[in-house]
Amino acid sequence: MKSLLVHLDASPRCAVRLALAHRIARDHGAALTALYAVMPSLITPYAASEGAWALASGFEELDRELRGRARALYEREAATGPVTWAELGSDPFATTVLEHALLADLLVLGQHDPEDAQTGALPIGFVPTLIYDSGKPALVVPRVGSYERVGDEVLVAWKASPEAAHAVSAALPLLRRARRVHLACAAPQGIEGRAGGNALEFWLRLQGVTAPVTMHSTVDDAPGEGLLSLAADTSADLLVMGCYGHGRAREWVLGGATRTVLQSMTLPVLMAH
Repeated sequence: MKSLLVHLDASPRCAVRLALAHRIARDHGAALTALYAVMPSLITPYAASEGAWALASGFEELDRELRGRARALYEREAATGPVTWAELGSDPFATTVLEHALLADLLVLGQHDPEDAQTGALPIGFVPTLIYDSGKPALVVPRVGSYERVGDEVLVAWKASPEAAHAVSAALPLLRRARRVHLACAAPQGIEGRAGGNALEFWLRLQGVTAPVTMHSTVDDAPGEGLLSLAADTSADLLVMGCYGHGRAREWVLGGATRTVLQSMTLPVLMAH
């Protein structure tokens, strides 16, 4: 993990994920890029519905104000250690963000907050779409709470799937430093010996994970709620899980557990598709 990309917007909340990303970068000797990326106010659905093309100068001033707030947050964090600033400028949002993401080992993103009017406009489904399109793992930081560290007590949501395997592989740099690992295992009948919890623990040992491992079962009828409840019960400070769903015509349809966790997360979540 040598290259981190943290998404910045204009919300005061992004200072939390910027500081967390910076801390992870320092711990792992990684380069950190802070990418300021919001859509121009003039092209948002609200602007179009209000007939705002005639008020273009006002929206340009709003965009400058949003950028200034994000830049001020960046400058405060950059005073504590090296961080590189990047922004979209006039380049297309989706294409440019994706190009930055493709060269990062880990993305650090924020949970969507529908009540935050200071963020600046982002595409619908920004977080899962970027994870899906880039193929890169992302650490998603909740919209509330303070997170000094992540990865001391890690809860891994495991089932025999490429998404879960990708997430666990991406989390290895953090798992190798963990104090304890909790495995929440969903093992369909007949595969426990090949790709179940015991096999995953053996693989983790081969990968240099030395923390004690505790096995837990998952709740089949409400896996998202069950994972968040188990995270609270185990005092986990990081949840590792696959991001499940499928894309069609640039629309993202989420699996149930993924949707629940992204909507109701109570701790940082490392996701991969």
